[in-house]
Amino acid sequence: MDCQEAEEMASEDPVPRNGIGLTEFSDEILLNILKFVPRYDLILSMRKVCKKFANLCLDKSLISKVLLSRDYQVNDNKVKEMVKETATKIQELNVSGCYWLCPQTIDQISRCKNLVRLDLSDCRLTSLRLSKMLSCLRSLHSLAIDINHGFDSSQLSSESKATLSQVTELKQTLYTPSYGVVPCCTNLERLLLYFEINDYTRDGTMVSCQLMVGQSSVPHYENLNIFYARLAPGYVNQIVMRLYLAVFSVRVPENLRAFVISIPGNFPESGAAAKNILEGMAKNAALESLQLPKTWVDSTSFLQNLKLTAPSYLNFSRCMVLGSHLIHRMLNDGKDFRSLISLNLSGCIHCLSTDSSRNADDDIDWEVPETLVSACPNLQNLNLTAAHHHSHQGSGKHLCAILAKLKNLHSLALPVCSISDEVKNSGSPPAHSVQPSGHSLTFGFKKNIRIGVKTYHPKNSLEQSDQNSPNSSFRGLLEAVPFVYEIELIGSSFSSSMPRNEPAIRKELPPCPQAKQIGDEEVAWLGHLKLLKSLTLAQLPGVLNGAGLLQVGMMCKELRVLSLANLGMLKKVTYMPYLIECFKHCKQLKDLRLEQPYISANIQFFQALTHCVALERLCIISRNGTFQPDAVMLFMEHCCNVIMLHMFMGETLVASKNMQQALLQRFKAERPALNVVIYPLLHEGLADVIRDVPLTHLDEITLFKSRVAEEPPKLWW
Repeated sequence: MDCQEAEEMASEDPVPRNGIGLTEFSDEILLNILKFVPRYDLILSMRKVCKKFANLCLDKSLISKVLLSRDYQVNDNKVKEMVKETATKIQELNVSGCYWLCPQTIDQISRCKNLVRLDLSDCRLTSLRLSKMLSCLRSLHSLAIDINHGFDSSQLSSESKATLSQVTELKQTLYTPSYGVVPCCTNLERLLLYFEINDYTRDGTMVSCQLMVGQSSVPHYENLNIFYARLAPGYVNQIVMRLYLAVFSVRVPENLRAFVISIPGNFPESGAAAKNILEGMAKNAALESLQLPKTWVDSTSFLQNLKLTAPSYLNFSRCMVLGSHLIHRMLNDGKDFRSLISLNLSGCIHCLSTDSSRNADDDIDWEVPETLVSACPNLQNLNLTAAHHHSHQGSGKHLCAILAKLKNLHSLALPVCSISDEVKNSGSPPAHSVQPSGHSLTFGFKKNIRIGVKTYHPKNSLEQSDQNSPNSSFRGLLEAVPFVYEIELIGSSFSSSMPRNEPAIRKELPPCPQAKQIGDEEVAWLGHLKLLKSLTLAQLPGVLNGAGLLQVGMMCKELRVLSLANLGMLKKVTYMPYLIECFKHCKQLKDLRLEQPYISANIQFFQALTHCVALERLCIISRNGTFQPDAVMLFMEHCCNVIMLHMFMGETLVASKNMQQALLQRFKAERPALNVVIYPLLHEGLADVIRDVPLTHLDEITLFKSRVAEEPPKLWW
């Protein structure tokens, strides 16, 4: 559209021949409608429609806050034009995850001189570019940046340091050992650190942990009230983290209300330093959110001395203390936990179990979950994965029945064995499955009869399915918590084959025997959750034909994220026909992750995926899997929104690289955000490939992990 056409269109309002025109609505109604339109479309297109839209599209309520994070349709030209038209009106700008924007586009942000909040996570930024930008942003109070190789704080100008001195919120992702801009931020109130430093360079040299000469060894934490740190695996990350923590062993800020450290594995911290930090927090801090390295949480009554004022988030994942002892300490200390919103007990040893000296050490000590639910009635996010929780039939109680009292649950993560109503080694005779006849979804596959496993077929409605189903505690839980939008069922011994810094896992651990009772019918019951947006199923050996997945696809219309791993038999993907049919109903699905040792990504699979019209990211992990190049190419041509395709399979290195190169050459120009990685899962060079994947994709979909109650709610804006 040229300028003359724009002026002609803006000269008069569009009037329909019949009925009420859109412009006849009140300004308030139109503003509420326009807030759902991408900001660059408001500026570059809609404001040219008519005079009324020309004014409304530049309203402060729409333009002051611009969120481009994970908007994969945005490109350099759109950002430049938007900034050119509205630079002085933008106060908050979030371009996190926009790794495809060129540095020259990022430079244009310096024109937004009234910015108060700026998130540049995953954007390419040198210390000189950062210095130039900060010198222009005198009103900035919140900043998120990446610290990459070659960053030199000595290149920051005095004007940029003056801006940093008034920053109160800082989020840093470290790819190299550095304090970044922390020494310049003398008034920090909120500090978020993400450590993504590799132990070795690409040529195999060990990365030095020595920080740059001239940087402060003690960052400024005097006014700090939120400290959050998350570490990727690696020795260097832990060593650098110790330098950031050193000041806490000397003095803990009096206003500290959140202290969260998420570390895989053991943390190499001396007992004396950890003791000083805990004593300092007990003396000065009134904590609302807490997560400690697991080696800090020992059998002592560390919680007894800590001041927990209206706690909202507690994370004790994989701590060293027996979970039942921890929960008793937490709840029987006279503290009020009615304000608790998120609780993570993932991997706590026997966190709901009886004394480990008993033979039935996996059976639940009912006093523990009942006390937990009674003391924390407002829980919204609960994670109990990576442990065994078995409800013994003779007790007359079930974990799901107790959790059903948590009416405010929004997200829930459970081990697969915890939802079973069956008893291990109950001695009941095996039930022979009945071979189906004439079902429309056979797809030419012969369904094997498996002894001891009931075959489930999808029903037209859940009510029809429930009529002939026996009473189930898990089904009762799902009916009692209708507002759950995220659920994870993960086998207690499941470990993903996709590594971070080490070779791929070649052999899976056997599942819990109790988990074998959970199959397609239990999966189908998830259809009760009408608001379900995110579903993770991992290590469910009882899944036979996958009919439950079809039931979920038909009933859960809001499903956005689906992650499936090691369902049913590992050497045969018996659930694929029903999964293919499920895709036809997943119109809102954006992220799909499949992990199975043997997957055939053939033409039928990719044709079915084209029904997922909103799909943006696809990840397939299959060490013995194969793909058809023509099918992949046709899929990408039909699904124009797909910007991430990761396939780590069993194809050769040559075939994988050829497929990756062909996709990039064909689609990169029209999809600037496109990220394609196709590589053999068991190849020795996989670690080097992984380090080049944008963190937003690597962390959110490529690497498997439990995400419920992973971090405090509303951690960042």
